[in-house]
Amino acid sequence: MRQAISPTQTTATISPPAASDGGAAGRPRRRPRSVAWYVLATLLALLFLLPLVLLLLTVFKTPDQAAATPPSYLPHHLSIGSFRSLFGSGVNLGPYVLNSLTVALGTVAGTLVLAVLGGYGFAIYRFRGRGVLFVALLAIFMVPFQSILTPLYVVLKDVHLQNSLLGLVLVYTTYQLPFGVFLMRSSFASIPRGISEAAEVDGAGTLSRLWRIHLRLAIPGVITVAIFAFIAAWNDFIAALILLSDQSKFTLPVELLTLETGQFGVINWGVLEAGVFISMVPCVLIFVFLQRYYLGGILSGAIK
Repeated sequence: MRQAISPTQTTATISPPAASDGGAAGRPRRRPRSVAWYVLATLLALLFLLPLVLLLLTVFKTPDQAAATPPSYLPHHLSIGSFRSLFGSGVNLGPYVLNSLTVALGTVAGTLVLAVLGGYGFAIYRFRGRGVLFVALLAIFMVPFQSILTPLYVVLKDVHLQNSLLGLVLVYTTYQLPFGVFLMRSSFASIPRGISEAAEVDGAGTLSRLWRIHLRLAIPGVITVAIFAFIAAWNDFIAALILLSDQSKFTLPVELLTLETGQFGVINWGVLEAGVFISMVPCVLIFVFLQRYYLGGILSGAIK
């Protein structure tokens, strides 16, 4: 005998589930927010890209067009005369680029050596006062770099390192160490301790474990520290301006200031913008080619 089906049961069977109604109704509500977010992100991207576009347009203008008043935004004729003036008889920016490269690479080397050793010690070893020492190291973040330039000038003068690229490297390395040690400590702490203990059982020493195991597993953190140190040393202006007095030792940002001042108050905008473009290229290339390591280094130790 067939069982009779009540109207209530039929209605419940035919009616769609409530979850699907809620999901379908929820999608249109989130769509305007997504559109607004993409519009805002696009506007911010254009806001940051506009100065770079104007820079590129000015670089490839002729000197007369670059100095024209009122300015024209699009170049009438493409010219590389500004770059020729930079590295030719006009300005010869080559030595200053070499000085900046020397200071930046020296800062990267010094920061990496000290940050790797310091981060390894804080992450692996347990000793009395470790937390207090680490907090004291991070407290340097709270000290504005510009506020200690006068004491640094006096100290470097006493040890005969004022007006030298080596003294500038030491200053940059000192100020990059807190962030470098913090990041390397997080990178080493995210490595499972069982790997290090297994290597210790096999007879590997402290430096052997650091070089053969931990350092290779913490490559993203190492590259991130190197990128930050290079960009900070390459772009810094105020410390190089105060600590260097010999023009032959000026870094690129300081020399660009002399281009901005110009002779008899005349500014060669094409040459100045070409110098800014040259100073921007290394930082952009480094970030583009190493961004995957950079993102991995920033997130290292975040999830453990």
